[in-house]
Amino acid sequence: MSVRVLLVDDQPLMLVGLGILIGDTDDLEVVGEAGDGREAVRLVRELRPDVVVMDIRMPGMDGIEATRQATAEPDPPKVLVLTTFDDDEYVYGALRAGASGFLLKSMTLDAILDAIRVVAAGDALIAPSVTRRLIADFAGTSATPVAPAPDTEPDPDSRLIAGITDREREVLALVGQGLSNAEIAERLVISAATAKTHVARLFAKLEARDRVHLAIIAYETGLVPRRR
Repeated sequence: MSVRVLLVDDQPLMLVGLGILIGDTDDLEVVGEAGDGREAVRLVRELRPDVVVMDIRMPGMDGIEATRQATAEPDPPKVLVLTTFDDDEYVYGALRAGASGFLLKSMTLDAILDAIRVVAAGDALIAPSVTRRLIADFAGTSATPVAPAPDTEPDPDSRLIAGITDREREVLALVGQGLSNAEIAERLVISAATAKTHVARLFAKLEARDRVHLAIIAYETGLVPRRR
């Protein structure tokens, strides 16, 4: 079965280019196109796509709000947001809204196709070096957490990771640094299968959508040092 893709962009040229390219593939198909966020949310509900390739800057409802509404739907699609490198703040908002990753508009069309396949398979675009830089920037833009005073309740995020093991904390911290399962296995001197199992348990225990969500949790709980 082919991956059902909804394209959302207010630039017709982008829609046409991606539509033609996807039309030449055997495993992807465009099921709809939208020129703004409000139309995108309507088509998500109507067409039930597997992946939404979502622009951020659009008239009316922007891509961040559209992503938030789309991912709140029952059996939600995976969302890839489109941005330029200089618009990092939009990326952070989109990740918090539920996006599984992001694409740069400077990427080749073939690279965008590969990214759609990665997200459709349940992974997130966190491995590339540009993604690691953006995730690291996310840490720098967040407020430094304040340690709870003695005998006070920890913050919600601290309570959230209280249920994971020490090894899982190590794995979560490495996910937050953008490492793949293979790289985590090498760093911790464990098998790739064991690393994959730890990540799977983190998904379940932390109710995380994907690796990007795990990375954000790692930063917000202080497992990954924040840049100053």
